[in-house]
Amino acid sequence: MVAEKYLYIKTFGCQMNVHDSEQIVALLKASGYESTDDFRKADLIIVNTCSIREKAAQKVYSQLGKFRELKRSKPGLIIGMGGCLAQQWRSKIFGRAPFLDLVFGTHNIHQLPDLIRTIETTGSRLEETTFHESVKSVGIVALPQNGAVSAYVTIMQGCNNFCSFCVVPYLRGPEVSRPSQDVIDEVKALADRGIREVTLLGQNVNSYGKTVGTDFAALLHEVGKIGGIERIRYTTSHPKDLSFDLMRCYADIDKLCEHIHLPVQSGSDLILKRMNRGYTKAQYLEKVESLRNICPDISITSDMIVGFPGETERDFQETIDLMEKIRFNNLFSFRYSEREGTAAVKFADKVDECIKRERLQALQSLQEKHTLERNRALEGRIEDVLVEGVSKKMPDEMVGRTRSNKIVNFRGKKGLIGKTVSVLITEAYLHSLRGELHQGRG
Repeated sequence: MVAEKYLYIKTFGCQMNVHDSEQIVALLKASGYESTDDFRKADLIIVNTCSIREKAAQKVYSQLGKFRELKRSKPGLIIGMGGCLAQQWRSKIFGRAPFLDLVFGTHNIHQLPDLIRTIETTGSRLEETTFHESVKSVGIVALPQNGAVSAYVTIMQGCNNFCSFCVVPYLRGPEVSRPSQDVIDEVKALADRGIREVTLLGQNVNSYGKTVGTDFAALLHEVGKIGGIERIRYTTSHPKDLSFDLMRCYADIDKLCEHIHLPVQSGSDLILKRMNRGYTKAQYLEKVESLRNICPDISITSDMIVGFPGETERDFQETIDLMEKIRFNNLFSFRYSEREGTAAVKFADKVDECIKRERLQALQSLQEKHTLERNRALEGRIEDVLVEGVSKKMPDEMVGRTRSNKIVNFRGKKGLIGKTVSVLITEAYLHSLRGELHQGRG
């Protein structure tokens, strides 16, 4: 019997990267590699990287340092680096990490079996970061690990927006939408394998269809007809492309969950213009109002950057004002991080790091207040919860999510995994909810 080979993947960054890693596992399984959670056991280690902020890049280099030590004691170990940071640095990364065997870009996942085979037979060091007209790995049906009941489906790649702070268009390429039938076929295949919830992925799903002659709202309607799928989510949305037809989907498609991630980035019109976001504060507020009129229970989450070049105290207070008006369910907030190759690098009026930290702390404190307020409003309500698995901290408890994407812990049995149950919410915390099965249902 041929000895098994083991693959360990460390993933940084967004849901797109998580799904890319799932596809890598599926691809390399056919080459004899079994996935492992123990990097010390691995014959092949792949670090799937993110380049959106400097902190993410620093984490990658720290992780690579740990693997370098392992390779010294295990010379046959192959270490590869993929994702956005690999696409950005290309062969230059070998200078910083000479122990790497492989660097591959965002368009090259489909080439991994051949690249790994070449390294195995020749011992050569390879770099492959060529862009292709389409990302050929996108169509790989990849089940999530550990028996999960939710899965990602990529519906488009790349971005055409060129926000002045963002490197994604340079590292993922221009927007390319998948044909709608390909997406539908993949969702059907996942449903046949027990998946009950799908999240449709793209850098800007709202602009889906420009290269295939349809639109995102129409795609959602088609996915909503697929048997076996109980819930549909999507991310990420760009506010400027949020159409009324898409908003109406929350009223017309029962399977579409009452949650939208709608990154705003700033509440100042001056800063939004410098960011090249394509909308004003008033336009964003108007779209939020329309969403809530159509779907009163919708959960709205967002992204915010503080300390963007030129941001004054007045600009920051405009952001605080926006937050007070909307009261987001949750917010992912960051200090501005300069990224090589973006337009904002050339902006002269940088904000002092101490001021950035102070503003971020104030913003996050306010958001914690709003999040807890939103969560506590659910106490006493009965929520439909899709059970995802066993709680990591409490083995006699189950964990799942509401349609509004809130994590819920409750006492239950493993047989509930994959089922949707009614849960009475008894306590609300900052990051999760606690509840109990309602009338023993489920």
